[in-house]
Amino acid sequence: MKTVLAHALLASALALPLAATAGDFSPYVDAKGGISRPTDFRTNFVHLGSWAVLDEKSAARGLHDVYTEKASAEHYRKTGKFPDGATLVKEIRKLETGAMTTGDPVVWGSDTAVWFVMVKDAKGRFASNPQWGDGWGWAMFKADAPATNVAASYDADCKACHVPAAKTDRVFIQGYPTLIPH
Repeated sequence: MKTVLAHALLASALALPLAATAGDFSPYVDAKGGISRPTDFRTNFVHLGSWAVLDEKSAARGLHDVYTEKASAEHYRKTGKFPDGATLVKEIRKLETGAMTTGDPVVWGSDTAVWFVMVKDAKGRFASNPQWGDGWGWAMFKADAPATNVAASYDADCKACHVPAAKTDRVFIQGYPTLIPH
């Protein structure tokens, strides 16, 4: 009985560093590469910048607000690259317009339509997972099911939009003044 217990304890002790390593990579990625949506990004991440897509025919119509961890933004400002494990959240909100004392019309973002989440993977941990490619994990969450990643794969759902940003690590950084060193 003591031998069985000793083997069980040894196996548990050996597994602990692997679990800690996976957790150290990203709190938003599980052991199989499944990505979850950070729910605290508005209060615990920094705002990188915003895009407005005004085209009435575009599926991307809306106000695109983008966030990342403070440490990831600081690392980018110093190195020009996102660190391994960096998380980017793009929240697309529906557009509203109206007259205000500051102008007419004024456009602002209202209800959330969708969230996109990217997690930097500089080590290629999830090569067999179709939601990972070109150094990132990719996920999409709709407002009516914010806990469910509905992206089928990086190739099908994300790649086409991010190819033009290949030289900047698949991220359209020109709209993110927070990343520019002061």
